[in-house]
Amino acid sequence: MLRRISAASSRQPALLLLALLSVLAIAQPSAAVAPSPGEVAVALLQDDATWPQEIVTDEGELVVYQPQPEKLEGNVLHGRAAFQLEMNDSEPAFGAFFFEATLARGSDDDSFRVRTAEVTRVSWPDSTDAGEERFSEFVKQRVQNAGIEISRVRLSSSLADAQQELASLDLIKNDAPDVVFRDELAVLLLFDGEPLFEEIDNSDYERALNTPLAVVRRKGGPTYLSSGQFWYQAGNVMGPYEPIAAPPADLAQMMEGAPEAEGGPSSPPGIVVATQPTELIATDGEPEWSALSTGDLLYVVNTETPWLRLISANEMFILLSGRWYRSSSQDGPWEFVRGDSLPDAFAEIPADSDLGGVRTSVAGTEEAQDALLDSQLPEVTAIKRSEASLQVEYAGDPEFEGIEGTSVAYAVNTSAQVLLIDGRYYAADNGVWFTSASATGPWSVADSIPEDQIQEIPASSPVYNTTHVHVYDSTPEVVYVGYTPGYMWSFPYYGVPICGTGWYYPPYYRPGYYYPRTPTWGFHVGYNPWTGWNFGLSWSNGFFSFGIGFSTGWGARPCCGGWYGGGYRRPVVINTGDINIGNNVNVGNRTNVANRVGNDRMNTMRSEGNLYNRPETRARNADRSTLSRDMQRARPSTARANHVFADRNGNVARRTGDQWQTRQNGQWQNSAANRASTSTRSQLDRGGLNRSLQSRSSGARRETSMRGRSGGGRRRR
Repeated sequence: MLRRISAASSRQPALLLLALLSVLAIAQPSAAVAPSPGEVAVALLQDDATWPQEIVTDEGELVVYQPQPEKLEGNVLHGRAAFQLEMNDSEPAFGAFFFEATLARGSDDDSFRVRTAEVTRVSWPDSTDAGEERFSEFVKQRVQNAGIEISRVRLSSSLADAQQELASLDLIKNDAPDVVFRDELAVLLLFDGEPLFEEIDNSDYERALNTPLAVVRRKGGPTYLSSGQFWYQAGNVMGPYEPIAAPPADLAQMMEGAPEAEGGPSSPPGIVVATQPTELIATDGEPEWSALSTGDLLYVVNTETPWLRLISANEMFILLSGRWYRSSSQDGPWEFVRGDSLPDAFAEIPADSDLGGVRTSVAGTEEAQDALLDSQLPEVTAIKRSEASLQVEYAGDPEFEGIEGTSVAYAVNTSAQVLLIDGRYYAADNGVWFTSASATGPWSVADSIPEDQIQEIPASSPVYNTTHVHVYDSTPEVVYVGYTPGYMWSFPYYGVPICGTGWYYPPYYRPGYYYPRTPTWGFHVGYNPWTGWNFGLSWSNGFFSFGIGFSTGWGARPCCGGWYGGGYRRPVVINTGDINIGNNVNVGNRTNVANRVGNDRMNTMRSEGNLYNRPETRARNADRSTLSRDMQRARPSTARANHVFADRNGNVARRTGDQWQTRQNGQWQNSAANRASTSTRSQLDRGGLNRSLQSRSSGARRETSMRGRSGGGRRRR
């Protein structure tokens, strides 16, 4: 054989080379072949513990494979699903149904339950049975009342294959705040404008209203700052502030005790004072630069702010409230860079590196895509009319201000968000709309709202976030409501999530009352894929707690019930439940974030951010078991793999390895082999099926990761 090849070599050297390579390939031990993406995806679905789900009746069994969403509008999901029908008096048959379903809260806060489902079409590519009409009616009836549940992470991953609009907000402001650098552990003392003080009853002191920290001034004397752990003194409210061993005895006696901070600093951090939107970047000593494994990026190790340098361009980048800014110098100016316009090196940041968490803010990464998909899903609940109530307090008589370009006015002298539309009043409170004929009530849960007028509210308005609260449906007992992350001031913006609109919303002040509005800057806001949005005041975890107050008549006054001097009783920024000052969980990877906040805490931070799940709001939620008591609950079908799909044309296909199979004559056959004999069917949409396969396997992987499950499932048919 080799002799014949050599004889031919003078005439065909290229063939000689190919032949020699073939011989060498045969002679060498074969290398292990890595599984294809399709094979990896199928392997994940073989041991799926959640899908498919089965509905068992006296007439037979309906097996529903994981739905494939096509569109999500509010809480209405449009999509399709493959199914297998095993009637007692007929051969098993596969089909596809198309549906419109309304979503409600599932059995836990991480899932949705299908409250109502309308099957709009049933396709039977596997059957020519004359009883199809009867079978179709069976499917429609059973799906309608099946109580099917799907996890949030599964649904969000499936939406990657749906036609969803990830719209970027108009009128978002991205001007950089003032950026202050300090090479010492420091905390930002931010006043919302020039410092405002009011007297503390029965004392010689007055308290600063427009800052979240406890700032107290003796009349005609020095100013004091307390974190609950440390005390500072300054001759002027603008500083400089110096640590002191203890405050005056009469002041100490007035201060309510603050909870002990965990992991707080051992010595007092520095204080940086600002009256304009500002972000503080503090390092523990001189900045220490370190290289990432990707080669073209450096980052500062000893800070809690993502601070990088692109070596090839000699530019620095910082990440603030989900927005990137770049400059050639710490002195600025800082230029905004969209998440989809970053240098290529950012997408190459390893997920397990010290900066793995910032990948959520780099468009095109898996982490950013997951965050955007999650942002499409509403938090939903059913509110009991009998348990929901609202009281709105105003600073004097209600005052309303018109919103430019709309027919909407909003109340300015209250902590509540009250709108006036066409002579009627609407108030959004913790994700629920209330309505009244009077600005002062009485208030009742709203069955409907003037959605079109509310949607006209622009991002420049402090009540813009109410455009993300919705009323879906109602019964005489309950109202179905929901909100999307925009209500908590989190928005998709060119491929990444950002926090805040960037607009400055002036506070309302009159003697005795102070109502701040939601800020974008000054709270060291960061996002990671494992706990969501977090915020602090720069370095020094545990430096202070919101709610430090005074015991001499102060707490009873309307302006002093909460942070920022009081008045604004709902979260002012996106909150995960606790206030973690210097919360550096937005820098790092899953392992070191878990080490910082604890695995159990990390798993619950997101659920604590659900407004419907907070202790003060839970009582008004309708009992989930009561709402679903008349439903026949679908259950996981543990003997089947979750690898059967429906395409947009109603064809049913099964993925095995790298091959799609379709049904013919009651059997699964490779689709390429039977393509010529399927003239009566629509052509198989392989591209769409491949996308559905990847999104379904991605959801299974994310769900397994979040729930901490490991392998060991049964292999299914």
